[in-house]
Amino acid sequence: MTRQAKAYLFGGSAVLLWSTVATAFKLSLRHLEPIQLLFYASIASLLVLLMVLLWQGHLRLLLQTSRRDLLLCATLGLLNPCLYYWVLFKAYDLLPAQEAQPLNYTWAITLSILAVPLLKQHLRRLDLLAIGISYFGILVIATHGTPLELRFSNGYGVLLALGSTLIWSLFWIFNTRGRMEPVVGLFLNFLFAIPVIALITWLTAGFEFDSINGLYGAAYVGLFEMGITFVLWLKALRLTESTAKVANLIFLSPILSLFLIHFIVGEEIHWSSGAGLLLIIAGNVLQQLGKPPVPPRDGKQPIRESA
Repeated sequence: MTRQAKAYLFGGSAVLLWSTVATAFKLSLRHLEPIQLLFYASIASLLVLLMVLLWQGHLRLLLQTSRRDLLLCATLGLLNPCLYYWVLFKAYDLLPAQEAQPLNYTWAITLSILAVPLLKQHLRRLDLLAIGISYFGILVIATHGTPLELRFSNGYGVLLALGSTLIWSLFWIFNTRGRMEPVVGLFLNFLFAIPVIALITWLTAGFEFDSINGLYGAAYVGLFEMGITFVLWLKALRLTESTAKVANLIFLSPILSLFLIHFIVGEEIHWSSGAGLLLIIAGNVLQQLGKPPVPPRDGKQPIRESA
């Protein structure tokens, strides 16, 4: 098997697993509060990432981390996983999964907008058109197909879902300032964030839950949303000849996710959810047109749409 074929294998596996997490969010939130789901999933993710570091032989890198990088990881940990997933899970708690998932998928558009003031990048006319198409897709989803009337199904939930894209984009923009091995950096993000998440959980929802199924769901989320799947995707990026060759696989994830949401969660998929998702995907694809192929950068680029 060639390196590129292996890249497709790892990338495709990551996309398939990420396609399941929106369903896992909704099922888990039937038994856990959003902050509880974040707490238990973060513990599962931390353990998984620790095992990955042991398997890679990178545990020694933790001891070699500079104070500057430790401070950066602690700060970024407040953004992700702490704030990002708390906001995202709350959005999923308030919205149908078929709405929350496509809205969160607009992170790439949010990133391109934030890159203008923060990274001094410029928007092309094609980028502006892509942004317009994607945000029209958001309106179609959020208004259940009546974008001109601006009657939102749940305005607060929509605001949280879009806010999560802002937090995710800020995390990856600031993450480019670090020079750490990506899995080490992510492990430290979780390590520093968990005490804060635990304190918030204790002060709000508490640690008790009504069903062991919630704990199973949290373990699944920690394993496949925050843990192993990140490593699979990172492996694909390192093996590929060009990031674009595996990055395009990510467009399959939200489509597959809608099928799982329908058949497992039991949501009747509204036509506006499908139409809005296609507009968002079209905007993301359009944004990539005319850009030169990007060589892999060992995980320094944003890795995915996050659910």
